[in-house]
Amino acid sequence: MDTLACSEVNAEGNSKSLNVAPQQVVAEIRNSKEEYPNGFQLPLHYPRYTKLDYEKKGEWKLDMLLKTYGLSFVGSLEKKRAYAIGTFLWPDQL
Repeated sequence: MDTLACSEVNAEGNSKSLNVAPQQVVAEIRNSKEEYPNGFQLPLHYPRYTKLDYEKKGEWKLDMLLKTYGLSFVGSLEKKRAYAIGTFLWPDQL
């Protein structure tokens, strides 16, 4: 089975490498409602990607980005990309 190389940073700023199966990423996204019961969770930094960046991102990267903000989306990769673009880009960036 393929795994995804990810890193996890703890509160002290130390990073450790993780190998995660894509199914685990999807399962974690589905559980995000439990982690963020009020919905949207605003991290410290807003994503700084262009429309082209979102169009090139792999599905697991989009899933991780959405999870970071307490969002989840179930659908095709193209619909997930459109959702991320609509969520994170200002109208003048489209």
